[in-house]
Amino acid sequence: MSIHTQRVRTDQAAHVAVDQACRALRLPTIRAKFTELSEAAERDQMSPIGFLAELLMSECDDRNRRRSERRIKAAGFPRDKSLRKFDFTANPNIDPVMVQSLASCDWIRKSQPLCLIGDSGTGKSHLLIALGTEAAMAGFRVKYVLATKLVNELVEAADEKLLTKTIARYGRVDLLCIDELGYMELDRRGAELLFQVLTEREEKNSVAIASNESFGGWDNTFTDPRLCAAIVDRLTFGGNIIETGTDSYRLASTRARAAQQQGTASS
Repeated sequence: MSIHTQRVRTDQAAHVAVDQACRALRLPTIRAKFTELSEAAERDQMSPIGFLAELLMSECDDRNRRRSERRIKAAGFPRDKSLRKFDFTANPNIDPVMVQSLASCDWIRKSQPLCLIGDSGTGKSHLLIALGTEAAMAGFRVKYVLATKLVNELVEAADEKLLTKTIARYGRVDLLCIDELGYMELDRRGAELLFQVLTEREEKNSVAIASNESFGGWDNTFTDPRLCAAIVDRLTFGGNIIETGTDSYRLASTRARAAQQQGTASS
């Protein structure tokens, strides 16, 4: 038997051993990329320790990616929105430096709140989801929910004597994103239940909200003035506020496209 044939058989046995070991140790990325990386290591004359580092880093990177994907999925975002796709030039009210600073997630580490206030179409929900996504990618547990859905869930939980458990569940996540706060009036009971969630999270975990109403108009949402003041206090104390303005760039973009299509059709 030639030396070459012996080596081929030895390499084949080694690959089988690596495959079996990766299955047993649950290392799917190394198992999938071992042949490709081993050939690259031989071609580049990589040292054994360098080759081992490449294998392990490949597994770690892929594992971190899968964890991020699971956290993003668990957050329950209604659609995919990223900061990379946000058009800062379309809304000069929004400071890109401040948003990029928030993307570092330092405010979440400090358990600070975030309020995004502005009319429909000004980008507040996009920012809420994008910053929530950044938090999930950074390793934080995130939950996204519409304000009305949250209140309805709390009311049902209270009726079924599951309120404590439900509030605790919403209290555990690192970042709770509440969207469309202010679109509907909440009765006293609903407002009180929402207040309990905010109190549970106060100075322990962050809350981020998006609202189409300025704080002065929250009396229309929370009909009890004292409760309204207490909720505003919970959501603003030591926190960050971004006012996205009143001019809908989504509407402006739609009008611009319509005008462009009309111009093309007439020419």
